[in-house]
Amino acid sequence: MTSDPDDALRWDGDEPERASAPAVRPAPPSAASAPEPDADVRSSTGSAEPRTEAGHDDAGEDEERDGIGNVALVFYGIIGGVYLLFAVGWAVGGFRLRPRASLLLPDVMYFPWLWAAVLAAPLWFAAAWVLTRGKASWIRIVALIGGGLLLVPWPFVMFGTVGA
Repeated sequence: MTSDPDDALRWDGDEPERASAPAVRPAPPSAASAPEPDADVRSSTGSAEPRTEAGHDDAGEDEERDGIGNVALVFYGIIGGVYLLFAVGWAVGGFRLRPRASLLLPDVMYFPWLWAAVLAAPLWFAAAWVLTRGKASWIRIVALIGGGLLLVPWPFVMFGTVGA
C-alpha cells in the first residue's frame, strides 16, 4: 500500500495522467482539400443539392437525427391533454348518470364499467404511443385522433355537470 494522497482517487488499472504528452487531435481539413461551393452535385432535375462524402442526401439523415419535430410534440401534448379531459369527463358524467342508471343496473354492475370507461382514454393513449413506436408519425397521429373520436365522454356531453 502506498502513502500517496492521490492514490485514493485512482482505480486499479488507471494509468497516471502525463502532462508531457499532448492529446492527439485530428487536423482540420485545409481549404485546398474542401470542395468549392459551386461544385455541388447536380441531381437529375438540374438543381444543386449538397451531398455527403458517400453521396447520400443530408435531408433524410437530419430528419432521423432530429427525432420528434416541434409541431408533432405540440400535437402530442394537446391530444394528451384532451385524453386526460376525456377521462375526467367520463368520471364526472358517469357519476352524474349513476342515479338514472341505478333504475336499471345495481351499483355492483355499474361501477366496474364506469371505471373501465374512465381508464379507456389513458389506456388508448398509452397503447397508441407504444404500438406505433418506430413507425411513421402520421400513423401515431391517426391512431390518436381515431381514439379521440371514439372515446368522447357521451354522459358528460349529454348531461353535463348540472344534469337534465
